[in-house]
Amino acid sequence: MQPTVKLKDVIDALEMAGGENRNYLDKRTGEVVVLTKEEMSAAEEDEDPADYPDWQQENILIAQEVLETDHYLELPTQFDIHEYKIMEDFCLSLDDRNVGNELHRRIKGSGAFGRFKGAIHSLEVADAWYAFRAAEFERIAIEWLELEGIAYSRDDVTEVEGKEM
Repeated sequence: MQPTVKLKDVIDALEMAGGENRNYLDKRTGEVVVLTKEEMSAAEEDEDPADYPDWQQENILIAQEVLETDHYLELPTQFDIHEYKIMEDFCLSLDDRNVGNELHRRIKGSGAFGRFKGAIHSLEVADAWYAFRAAEFERIAIEWLELEGIAYSRDDVTEVEGKEM
């Protein structure tokens, strides 16, 4: 029997997804583990974990297990999440079309993320953005868990302004 996974753990991992790390769910324990590119490379090259600092040795052993067993599932990566699309959807969701159009204009081209971050503050919609983003990450996490047939608990998901996030 698979354990119940904490939805918040999956959401937190998705929010921290990046190019240097990979997040995995241990199907036996429900624990989310973060492995660096270096740790995965060490496991792939079958390097001795003892050649690494103490703080990395356990993760290299886990990385070896990720490669050799089916006990782990890789969580969606930053490429699966499409944060740019989430920004676009936020722009389109705003009731104030002038603000939505201005934000949408600012996310075109190189440097979109930086311009967007500045604009949400200057246009005073930062709180709405963070709530929207949190809801999207929760939706992505739930869709992934349900697709994989994994039971999850919402007990640990925080509330923001009276709305579950």
